[in-house]
Amino acid sequence: MFSRREFAHAIAAAGALIGPLSGRGLAQGLSGMTEEALIGGPAGGNVSLIHVTDMHAQLMPVWFREPSINLGVGAAAGQPPHVTGEDFLRLYGIEPRSPMAYALSSADFAALARDYGRMGGMDRIATVVKRLRAERPDAILLDGGDTWQGSLTALRTNGQDMVDAMNLLGVDAMTSHWEFTLGIDRVTEIVDALPFPFLGANIYDAEWDEPAYEPYKLFERGGVQVAVIGQAFPYLPIANPRWMFPNLSFGVREERMAEVVEEVRAEGASVVVLLSHNGFDVDRKLASRVPGIDVILCGHTHDALPEPLMVGDTALIASGSNGKFLSRVDIDADASGVKALRHRLIPIFADVIAPDPEMAALVAGHRAPFAAELSEVLGETEALLYRRGNFNGTFDDLILQALMTERDAEIALSPGFRWGPSLLPGDRITKEDLYNATAMSYPAAYRSEMTGETLHVILEDVADNLFNPDPYYQQGGDMVRVGGMGYRIDVSAPMGSRITDMTHLASGEPIDPARSYTVAGWASVNEGTDGPPIWDVVEAHIRSVGSVTLQENDSVKVTGA
Repeated sequence: MFSRREFAHAIAAAGALIGPLSGRGLAQGLSGMTEEALIGGPAGGNVSLIHVTDMHAQLMPVWFREPSINLGVGAAAGQPPHVTGEDFLRLYGIEPRSPMAYALSSADFAALARDYGRMGGMDRIATVVKRLRAERPDAILLDGGDTWQGSLTALRTNGQDMVDAMNLLGVDAMTSHWEFTLGIDRVTEIVDALPFPFLGANIYDAEWDEPAYEPYKLFERGGVQVAVIGQAFPYLPIANPRWMFPNLSFGVREERMAEVVEEVRAEGASVVVLLSHNGFDVDRKLASRVPGIDVILCGHTHDALPEPLMVGDTALIASGSNGKFLSRVDIDADASGVKALRHRLIPIFADVIAPDPEMAALVAGHRAPFAAELSEVLGETEALLYRRGNFNGTFDDLILQALMTERDAEIALSPGFRWGPSLLPGDRITKEDLYNATAMSYPAAYRSEMTGETLHVILEDVADNLFNPDPYYQQGGDMVRVGGMGYRIDVSAPMGSRITDMTHLASGEPIDPARSYTVAGWASVNEGTDGPPIWDVVEAHIRSVGSVTLQENDSVKVTGA
């Protein structure tokens, strides 16, 4: 295992390669860093895994601020990944203001972003994958899902840009979540043509109650059998529109997972890998209850951890999102099982890693038909725009302002999505940036009447999805974002008692349970929702204000954390 001490030494070595920040800009901030330093030394053991997840269709390098608030409850309280900012840096011995501090935390993000630049980019990921495979040609490349959705080009091509990119990258297997929001017909069309398996041990045909997709794939590597089991997001019919995939059922299916693990062991698997889109805390619980899993490659919650979290003999690996990182896992195994494991979280610094020409050409080809639209400037931002976190992010606040002004609403609701890159103060806001935060297949911005009691029920329901102490009942994203209304939340309280002090911000009056309020929102899971697409609503607002200014949002008071 790559120990905490080894990780600290690696971070120190990387810092020595870079030297202290001089404040003289990007080139100086990353001067001296090399691809070799990021990728690390030669592969160990006899089996190598490469993991990417939650790409959300980001083909290009991006800014992406990690959360400053990521609360854990129950057994996960205060445990990784629910440690953020400076606390995160102290926990892992990362030097403040260093490249890894910028990559892994929200601390000083806007300032450090100017020094260290954007991260990710499919052409940079391709370079790293090719370097790893040059060293170990049979390394198994695994895609954790949330790949085909989240950008203008993915929306326009119905996911084909990402399908082509991942095919070129050489993926060996994948699992899924937002993929199904393309609709079951499109998913079937893509899956039937994929050169690798689309895995989902927990996806069943709802009518026949039988597996709908391959549960696992066996690979022979380094003289041993490696089983990769797929686990799709368990709560798809709750978090996303059931009508888009009406004949499928999901769920954690713990007993099913135990059966599949036993099955692959019986077939001779020495290494059992779970390619998961459960979310980190669900994986933590699953690992404690299902024996025989050696590695869980985690997805869905977008966490990035610089070392594995061990649950008994199971290593949980969290590889971030939006193309910022990929994980390399080297395993020493024989017929009797795993003997040792070494993990490296590789940050994809776009100004350090050279673009792969073949992938760069593919990306350029997919973007070319939309070049004018992608680059169209809508306005600029004076604020740091970001989404990631348990509560309102500033990009969410911008969307909420747009909903209230353009849809003439008193209160606005926006889903607690985790996808969507960031923008720095002073950046122009392009149409590409807007679609990076809104591109999806059910974008209608509705306007309706809701009573104060209904609003309370909505907030309580979403809060339980996020803060239920049993991870198996955490069925959604982050907390619904609210505009025009404030509230207090006690994350330690039971269901139905978490939300209090709901306040109508414009009047300063308490929300009246019996009164009807005009509410605007978007991304309803109900079929046939009426309204303009959210990107049109936000574009109109940005054009009308010209320059986006946002005050610090203190309308949500958090207790019990």
